[in-house]
Amino acid sequence: MFRTAWRSVCAHKARLAMTVLAVALGTAFVCATLVLTATVSADVTRAYRAGPGGPDVVVRSDDTAGPPSRGEPALPRGTLERLRRLPEAAAVTGVATGYTAIGCPDGRPAGDGAASVGTGWTRLGPAPAAPRYTFTAGGSPSRPGEIAVDAATAARCGYRVGDTARISLTGPGLRARITGVLTTTDPATAAGGTLVVFDPATAQRRFAAPGRWTEIDVEAAHGVSARRLLDAATAVLPPHAVAVTGASLAADRALSARSSVDALCTTLLSFAAVALFVCCFLIANTFTMLVAQRTRETGLLRAVGASRRQVTARVLTEALVVGAAASLAGVAAGIALAAALRPYAGALDKGAALPSGGPLSVPWYTLAVPLLAGVATTLAASWLPARRAARIAPLAALRATHAPAPGRTTLVRGVVGALLTTSGVAAVLGGAAMRRVQDGAPVLTLGAVAATTGAVALLPLLLRPVHAVAAPALRATGTAGALAARTSARDVRRVCAAAAPLVIGVTLVAALTMVAAGSQAAADEQGAHVLTADYQVTMDDLGPLSDGVERTLAATPGVTATASVREASATVDGTDEYVTALPARAVPALLRPRFTAGGPRGFGGTGVLVSDDQATANGWTVGTRLPARLPDGTRVRLTVVGVYRSDDLLTGVLLDSAELAGHGTAVTKRVLVTTDRPAGPAVRAALSRALGDSPALRVDSSDDLSRASADATRRMLGLPYGLLGVSVAVAFLGIANTLALSVTERRREIGMLRAIGMDRAGVRAMVRWEAVFITFFGGAVGMALGVFVGWAAGRLLGGGLVGYSYALPVPRLLTVVAAAALAGVAASLWPAHRAARTEVLAAVGAE
Repeated sequence: MFRTAWRSVCAHKARLAMTVLAVALGTAFVCATLVLTATVSADVTRAYRAGPGGPDVVVRSDDTAGPPSRGEPALPRGTLERLRRLPEAAAVTGVATGYTAIGCPDGRPAGDGAASVGTGWTRLGPAPAAPRYTFTAGGSPSRPGEIAVDAATAARCGYRVGDTARISLTGPGLRARITGVLTTTDPATAAGGTLVVFDPATAQRRFAAPGRWTEIDVEAAHGVSARRLLDAATAVLPPHAVAVTGASLAADRALSARSSVDALCTTLLSFAAVALFVCCFLIANTFTMLVAQRTRETGLLRAVGASRRQVTARVLTEALVVGAAASLAGVAAGIALAAALRPYAGALDKGAALPSGGPLSVPWYTLAVPLLAGVATTLAASWLPARRAARIAPLAALRATHAPAPGRTTLVRGVVGALLTTSGVAAVLGGAAMRRVQDGAPVLTLGAVAATTGAVALLPLLLRPVHAVAAPALRATGTAGALAARTSARDVRRVCAAAAPLVIGVTLVAALTMVAAGSQAAADEQGAHVLTADYQVTMDDLGPLSDGVERTLAATPGVTATASVREASATVDGTDEYVTALPARAVPALLRPRFTAGGPRGFGGTGVLVSDDQATANGWTVGTRLPARLPDGTRVRLTVVGVYRSDDLLTGVLLDSAELAGHGTAVTKRVLVTTDRPAGPAVRAALSRALGDSPALRVDSSDDLSRASADATRRMLGLPYGLLGVSVAVAFLGIANTLALSVTERRREIGMLRAIGMDRAGVRAMVRWEAVFITFFGGAVGMALGVFVGWAAGRLLGGGLVGYSYALPVPRLLTVVAAAALAGVAASLWPAHRAARTEVLAAVGAE
């Protein structure tokens, strides 16, 4: 049986080519994802590993593994000196680090989306064996107004020693002279970030306080272990400081960076699973038709003594050979794809500081998992065709050239499909009705999967009404269209098997399209209605602004009103949280929250506004009195005067700035600006000039916010669209494969048509119209499901997203339909060409 299966595969190589290609695509997808993830993880581990010359112990003002946050308690010089006097310490380095943006001469930010860091240090002890940084030109800055920059930033902007650069920390831009260019192994800088080095006194003043540091690095004396040094350092630290080993800190940072890689891997593998699932339909369809075409051959095997188990094993062996060959090809293609994508791995998540470069990492599981997935998918999809082949009766097979597939679905398939569809629709509706996205999303997703699976099972029943609608249009195109309509009605199982993958792909694409359109409408609504000020000014990294920003803007000609929106830590109704403070006049003048209860009339003093999600979670209503403790410990009693819908601009408890003044520290998060001229590029440029063309500040109008949200939505959905494109491509390979096998099976029929006068153009047109009908059928069912799932997802998201629109994005959906139709025609070109080349006499005389 193995030799028979091998000969059968070799004899039908062309018929199995599409199946091999589809499985190879899905396997390559899985392999490339695993190899790329393993490579980036290895690069991250290598980059963050504490190397020679690195600190053995790091002292920080908290226990986080990331860069120091703004506003942390700084470490005094006394701590630095106490650590230096430890017998276990060979040297200590006080480091002051914080956010620093640098701009290129043409005004664009120098960073590539990753961290923008400024730093300075003082070392007590002998010179290190491995310096922190290596200067390739110039030297360290020695006074205020001087900086050194990393080599990558200098190359991007064309800076040289002696040039003047514009920098910014938390406010207006400053100018500094470049005294040196250096190289560094810092992963954040290697991932496209920027590094600016200040002299020690300037770094302390800007990022901590004079004589204070944000971090102290301690190197162990000869023969002293890091653990022993850690114990000694901990004994002399002030209460707010904590010490960790350099190796532990490096491991924590590497783990944090790899978390984004793992999340991306999960996303990619989920879409790879969709692609392999779509492959199942193509594989099952291919083997079903091959079994039908070889009915007489199979019957002969049964007649000479082959058992049902042997016939099943023969088909499964063919599937094993095909799956193994396709999976091996897919693994090779996946490794090549991962190598091609390797240079762009650092751009996957700039905030995670993923380094690029380094050799490709190919662990054993990156080869084993794709191979097993490809072979298992092929065997699973060919199981039912194998069982169907085993049920062929020997005598019935010897009396026929082939056994056509049944034209109507079985009762079991209909019942299972109906149950799945009904339960799936109910789950989708139930998930959409939930108030929280975290609760509703899993239910909605499971429901969508069940509903789509049920619809695929019910495709034979759905074909009849769709065919009734499409058949008159096909007949109106002429003889070729009429023949295509009759063939489609006759070969129900084949049409449904070809359309099933397209149903899945179009469902997902249509649902994503509706979510994207609704999200953009919400962004436009928030920008146009929540923000009534002309502009808002924020930090590029969304960090705190300096108080000088509002003063500078208020003194700018043409500015009629400004208001700072601040955040402070407070205790409200027994819960520690951040409150947002803004002038009482800003709510009606510069902001327009959407109130669900109460309003802005009583806002001011102890009257506060709360978001609807907080009000629901805590049971607050208009008139509720909330005991609160301000940042300095002062106790007040606040009164809820309004409940508003939370959005990207406003959330949480809104408090009058006057009530917070003098009661602790609050950081400015944004400044709202109104001008005496309509918003436009000239006004924005004037505001930017007033702020020193700071590379760290963003000046955005409501239109800018809408465009930024649209760009973010496009970036967010770009990857899913691209990945779904692979699944849809596999679906169209299935259509091409189905039509090609159908042409082979109908060779005599096509020969008869040619014999009675149909020319080659007519044959090609007939096959193309069959492809158009399959595409129309799968696209119609998929579009209906996608619109329903997209509406349900929008209803769930719209509960917490102001302005979410449920309107059908007709132009976008029509674009999807048009693209599917064109792809369907393209998928028919090769089968149509094969059909047109059918030799008339040979086909008519064929059995």
